Amino acid sequence: MKPSNSPTPASLELWGGIECTVNRVGDAYFDQFQWNGHYERLSDLDLMASLGIRALRYPVSWERIAPSELADADWSWITERLCHLRALGVSPIAGLVHHGSGPRHTNLLDPQFPQKLAEFAREVATRFPWIEAYTPVNEPLTTARFSALYGHWYPHATDEASFVRALLIQCRATVEAMRAIREVNPKARLVQTEDLGKTHSTPLLSYQAEFENERRWITFDLLCGRVHGDHRMARHFRFLGIGEEEFGWFAENPCPPDVLGINHYLTSERFLDQRIKRYPQNTHGDNGIHQYADVEAVRVRAEGIDGPLALLNEAWERYHLPIAVTEAHLGCTREEQLRWLREVWDAAQTLREHGADIRAVTAWSLLGAHEWNSLLTRNEGYYEPGAFDLRALQPLPTAITTMLRGLARDGDFDHPVLAARGWWRDPKRLLYPPVRSQKEAAPTLTHLPRRGGPTRKQPVQPLLITGATGTLGAAFARLGDLRGLSHRLTSRRELDITDPASIEAMLDQARPWAVVNTAGYGRVDDAEREREQCFAQNADGPAFLAQACARRGLPLLTFSSDLVFDGSKGAPYVESDIPAPLSVYGQSKAEAERRVLAAHPDALVVRTGAFFGPWDEGNFVILALRALSAGKPWVAAEDVLVSPTYVPDLVHYSLNLLIDAQSGIWHGCNEGAISWADFARRVAERAGLDASLVEGRPTAELGWIAPRPLNCSLASERGQIMPSLDKAIEEYFQECTVSWKPLERQLRRAS
Repeated sequence: MKPSNSPTPASLELWGGIECTVNRVGDAYFDQFQWNGHYERLSDLDLMASLGIRALRYPVSWERIAPSELADADWSWITERLCHLRALGVSPIAGLVHHGSGPRHTNLLDPQFPQKLAEFAREVATRFPWIEAYTPVNEPLTTARFSALYGHWYPHATDEASFVRALLIQCRATVEAMRAIREVNPKARLVQTEDLGKTHSTPLLSYQAEFENERRWITFDLLCGRVHGDHRMARHFRFLGIGEEEFGWFAENPCPPDVLGINHYLTSERFLDQRIKRYPQNTHGDNGIHQYADVEAVRVRAEGIDGPLALLNEAWERYHLPIAVTEAHLGCTREEQLRWLREVWDAAQTLREHGADIRAVTAWSLLGAHEWNSLLTRNEGYYEPGAFDLRALQPLPTAITTMLRGLARDGDFDHPVLAARGWWRDPKRLLYPPVRSQKEAAPTLTHLPRRGGPTRKQPVQPLLITGATGTLGAAFARLGDLRGLSHRLTSRRELDITDPASIEAMLDQARPWAVVNTAGYGRVDDAEREREQCFAQNADGPAFLAQACARRGLPLLTFSSDLVFDGSKGAPYVESDIPAPLSVYGQSKAEAERRVLAAHPDALVVRTGAFFGPWDEGNFVILALRALSAGKPWVAAEDVLVSPTYVPDLVHYSLNLLIDAQSGIWHGCNEGAISWADFARRVAERAGLDASLVEGRPTAELGWIAPRPLNCSLASERGQIMPSLDKAIEEYFQECTVSWKPLERQLRRAS
């Protein structure tokens, strides 16, 4: 086999990548760059270069540049970007087709597709002769499956023969494109990417798992000229009526990758089980011999997933070619994203130590990814962040950016949340009765751990949470458990935030990595006659916490209120608006903001609106539903606009900001302003109750003691990261564990 023409780097390199798919569904092209706004932001490249990456997987997209004929191509946008990358010292790995089917004049079943792509590739190499690395076609096997076997993408074929032809055409296009590129630049390297999954099964279905595990290598086997004679996939091709000349061509025209680009996701490892009644209907399928369920291995396999270490080792043992992880991404909470990247990085480091030529790990989806929950078949606004969160006004650096800079600079990174294992290693991951796979061969490398990276002995530091008896404190503890965040939830007896000595004693005892303050005085009307008590708990206490945390260098998260405003703006308030509270409660919260940030400028203060949540008995929504379900009227303010806040959304949002080391004031509420009366009507309609029983009245008739602003709705100039109110209401009905009898059972069935 042809060896790589570049030396093995002295240390593991960090590369970057942008989700850049241009796929076609029917007559519509779905373009990630239109969704993520990268077309308009040259400055994105500066942000990526600041991470310390050595190379960037970057699209020189055929569909974008030459959507019709090559003679009419527009090279202006890509020329500016590639030249800017060159000036930044970042080497592009040019991708020509990324899960696409090419311009409208071709597709993956067009016999002329390889020649047409080669013509485009030659033009790219001519215009940019300094580009050294190319991925002409990203993940040919995956794209063929989604386009010609499952029918998700154009040309929407759904048969095995079309799938194989789409695969062969893409691989031939890769060979022809590299041949054309190397006529211009003989030193050009092929970085060939493929999703390296693995299939596990019950003993009965071992034959199907073995077939799929052989098929997963087919892209690399074809390019390396291995598919001929008795190769299992060659026999399968002949069975499907694929002529020897179609796949035998690769044995005569080998184009082995200079770097094998391995993409691996948690969902890429599958488990096949013939006991289909154990699993949802949408997982059922068959192969003409047996019916079986095809599910994520992580959710059913007792041993867990093999994971990146074992799978990278399998690729090395099979090919002994240089390897790079070309996509490392997890769509999950922030700490799980960090844990997954750490596991992939550690796996690559371990294999290097055992002699494998692992070149790099690529932080994929630096700008996040859109619509992958529907496999890019719909455009519904779904987004998962990456190193930067695009829901902010400008790309917002997340904790991943800090991790990447550490890996690029030192080859290592630590954060307290990394002391816990990822959810995919936790027994609670199982959704189905656990099944143990048939016994598999041990890894080839001596002393290679079976799963995961090297064991890291890192002390577990808790998240210290105040306010054990409150709604928000209990929610932080509950969701902290769900996210694998070690925490200590304290009552006032354990930690009195109005007593500096109590604070110091608890910090000495718990030794937390951060403090979340949810304690405080919450009775808005009572505060008018209990001013001293309200200020002690809402202003003095957070200020004392801030002083103690600042002395110890501890992050602090505390909460403020929409009631710091007087409502005179007549529009939603943003973070930079000046507080002008009407009530004693609002005054205490405004004072807390001032004193906390004065004592601890790096503290995080989240202003929020009125809570509603699925786990507590006393919030507005549950009380309204109980009254309405009993046929009783519900009275609510008609003239006050607020931004109701779903507690789980607020907790997840705040935890992510805390882990990301954000500071200052942020507004945390579900998007949308609504009156209390209309809010009650909306949840009543969702519950199937009579919304006409909601009686909207002016605040003057409600007997409130403390003055309230008529419009204290919140928006954000820093980024609307929480979901819309409609999505929050829907999530509430899916999650609610609190009864509003007598109709609860009926309503939960309906939802």
